[in-house]
Amino acid sequence: MTAAAEPATEPQAALPDELQAWLQHLQVERRLAPRTLTLYTEALRRLVRAAQAHPVPLLQVQSHHVRRWAAQLHGQGLAPRSIAIVLAAWRGLYRWWGDNRKISSNPVEGVRAPKAGRPLPKALSVDHAVALAEHEPTAPDPAMRARDHCVVELLYGCGLRVGELVALDVAGSAEAVGWIDREPGGEATAHVLGKGSKRRSVPVGSAARQALDDWLAVRGQLAKAGEPALLVGKRGGRITDGQVRARLKALALQAGLPVHVHPHMLRHSFASHLLQSSGDLRAVQELLGHASIATTQVYTRLDFQHLAKVYDAAHPRARKRGA
Repeated sequence: MTAAAEPATEPQAALPDELQAWLQHLQVERRLAPRTLTLYTEALRRLVRAAQAHPVPLLQVQSHHVRRWAAQLHGQGLAPRSIAIVLAAWRGLYRWWGDNRKISSNPVEGVRAPKAGRPLPKALSVDHAVALAEHEPTAPDPAMRARDHCVVELLYGCGLRVGELVALDVAGSAEAVGWIDREPGGEATAHVLGKGSKRRSVPVGSAARQALDDWLAVRGQLAKAGEPALLVGKRGGRITDGQVRARLKALALQAGLPVHVHPHMLRHSFASHLLQSSGDLRAVQELLGHASIATTQVYTRLDFQHLAKVYDAAHPRARKRGA
């Protein structure tokens, strides 16, 4: 596959109807993000495989089964955070079955994933982030190049999650999940639906506005008639988060960045660079849409790490003798 190609989605084996019903409930009523639904779907496949191997009917699973399966996942090398996501999916499924009186107790309650240290978010340096944003995409189609540049500018310039980005429509409407308003004086604001179905508005900077204008000027060359999505793929429909990940990986390689770049890394970079410049933790919290300031405070650790590197490199008393 060339750097400009967009991946096709591989078909997955269908889950039992009762599990599909829960996923449909999460998608329609709980409005979970597509990425979360993907992770929960894989978690349910793990549950089905484990129950079939035991074997035990899903409605008869007990806590000792769940503990054994979680231990097996750990033994297979699955990271503690990934195990926690699997258990969260299983716990939610059985809670839903309990609410519908299919089971009398939740076998996943009280089962916890192995503890793991909380890693720092991976953010690009300012130089690398700017290099990626200013890099001219090399897709053969000019419209695709404009779209790819718009993707990078909106992710880094607005701190959007990839699900929020792909959900943007060209214009606001009763059906739109997210959109960007152009305001008098050239200003623009992105309106998105984040985690927990919480709405927030984020200012769109001048570089992102220019990239957006460049994309809108050629969007009609790719978009199908009547397609509401702001960002579309080669076939004219709404771009997927998988396509965004693939394109961003390719763009980072083209720009010569020495690290693997994914959409959330640009969100982390947005937050870290804003905090380094402003020191305003509350403002960064609002822009990211975090419900708790504690979630945003992780970026103060990133900021301190940056300051420590500057100190070690610049202060004459920070370096060891003979260094």
